[in-house]
Amino acid sequence: MRRTYSPKVDTFASRLSFVAGTLVFVMVLFGIRLFVKTVVVHEATRARAEQQYLVRKEVVPRRGTIYAQDVSTGTEDKPGLKALAQDRLTYSLSVVPKNLKDPRETAQKLASWVGMSENELFDKINNHRLYLPPLAKGLSEDDEAAIATLHLPGVFFTEESDRFYPEGYLASQVLGFVNAEGHGTYGIEQTYDEDLRGTGGEVLAERDVRGRLFSATESRPVNDGSAIVLTIERNVQGFVEMTLKKAIETYQAEGGTVVIIDVKTGAIVAMANQPDFNPNEYRNVSKEEVGRFANPAIGSVWEPGSIFKTIVMASAINAGLIEPETTGDFGNEVIVDGYRINTAENKAFGHETMTQVLENSDNVAMVWIADKLGNEALHAALKKFGFGQESGIDLPGEVAGRLPSLSSWHNTTRATLAFGQGIATTPLQIASAMATLANGGKVRQPHLVAAILDQDGAVRQETESKVREESAISPTTSAKIAGMMVSVVELGHGKRAKVAGYKIAGKTGTAQISRPIEEGGGYYDDQHIGGFGGFFPADKPRFAMVVKLDRPKTVKFAESSAAPTFGEIAQYMLNYYRIAPTEPIK
Repeated sequence: MRRTYSPKVDTFASRLSFVAGTLVFVMVLFGIRLFVKTVVVHEATRARAEQQYLVRKEVVPRRGTIYAQDVSTGTEDKPGLKALAQDRLTYSLSVVPKNLKDPRETAQKLASWVGMSENELFDKINNHRLYLPPLAKGLSEDDEAAIATLHLPGVFFTEESDRFYPEGYLASQVLGFVNAEGHGTYGIEQTYDEDLRGTGGEVLAERDVRGRLFSATESRPVNDGSAIVLTIERNVQGFVEMTLKKAIETYQAEGGTVVIIDVKTGAIVAMANQPDFNPNEYRNVSKEEVGRFANPAIGSVWEPGSIFKTIVMASAINAGLIEPETTGDFGNEVIVDGYRINTAENKAFGHETMTQVLENSDNVAMVWIADKLGNEALHAALKKFGFGQESGIDLPGEVAGRLPSLSSWHNTTRATLAFGQGIATTPLQIASAMATLANGGKVRQPHLVAAILDQDGAVRQETESKVREESAISPTTSAKIAGMMVSVVELGHGKRAKVAGYKIAGKTGTAQISRPIEEGGGYYDDQHIGGFGGFFPADKPRFAMVVKLDRPKTVKFAESSAAPTFGEIAQYMLNYYRIAPTEPIK
């Protein structure tokens, strides 16, 4: 009898095999998926998980402070520091309308803080919104504390920082400002923006189910900006600005500039312009007046007039063509290629030494001196002084001025350059030239930053005095021109720049203002720029200075405007730096 298998047994076995196979298949799939999750896409999975409970927050660095020097709170070798620009903690005020307990009471108590009427504020917050833009920004710590005592539910503050200029207008065109996007604009703020700005950091914090943050850790460190120490002396800068404003009012000038340079180093001790602006309120400057942001000391040019005679005279002495005692006979006019050149008041000075030529500011004699030099020698000499070139000062917006190219020179070019016409210079260029005359002929690069400090206040970078390899004149010539310029102040048109007990070297410059071509060209008869350039004390020079007054209306010559302004500032500085008199005080 044939033996057969039971169908029931076969069915059970096949089912068991199917179930087992299915389980194995599922386990393999699960294993593969687990491998992919934990190995292949682990980082992406972890990142998505972190997003559910971790928050990354950018940390904005604090901008570095800009300091001026203050000798009155230290010594000349180690002066104190005074902040001219710094970041300060402020608060923005916001509300969550949905969380307000009493919108009417909130509006009543906050209206005066946010600059709105009670009804206007009530209409804005009387709703169930979860967010409103901040109602007020720039609140001080005292403001925040006062509002906090009101205990208003739904009202909260956010810490912020903004750029603050504690001295207001002081050195505004040197400093510049920080714009709404946080970028340095104009001045030192722009030139050293990268150093001042620093680099941002990041904080990683956990967030609970209610959205609250805890366990914050620094995932990327924040680096606050470096501090900048200027060469500007705060008290000198303040006095110069005050004196310049007073001179502009007294002589009814349209504006003016003063630049003072440390002869030994090229450091700018003061740089003042009028009109200026308050960097705390730069947003209030109208479009028509944005020119106030620029720095005329480095960005505006003028024909310097008779101040320039000292440069030409020194160049001729340096070339061995004349000496201070060299004499000549000069009339009231000279004709150059059909062009008539007169003395300032059409006066013939007759027999003069070269020192007397400067004392009398004799245009005709200066044409004679320039002729002795010739085009090539005079052009080369002016280039050595740095005219027609940028000085390299650490400020944006410097212009090179204009020294005509040698190929374009005519006899009239040389003749007019002899008394400061036909050349365009900045106040800084003239101040630097005065420093060159004073310091033995060395051409130093002017600078405004003394040092850059790291976050701990240690000096990270210190500015070294840079001197051009080729001097403009010799030390011997420097001494001779200094004596001649002292004689100008003692006996010539610079008398009102005198300071009792000291030798002051200087030269006036009553510069004509060129008339636009569309108005016929030439020069205005009823407008001038009053200037005075020099250095002090002349027997041991410390400071070089230029004073420029634009279109004064109450005086005819610079000897009555720029010269006394120069003298007043020089007197202050000699006293402030305690420089002992070298002459009997009469």
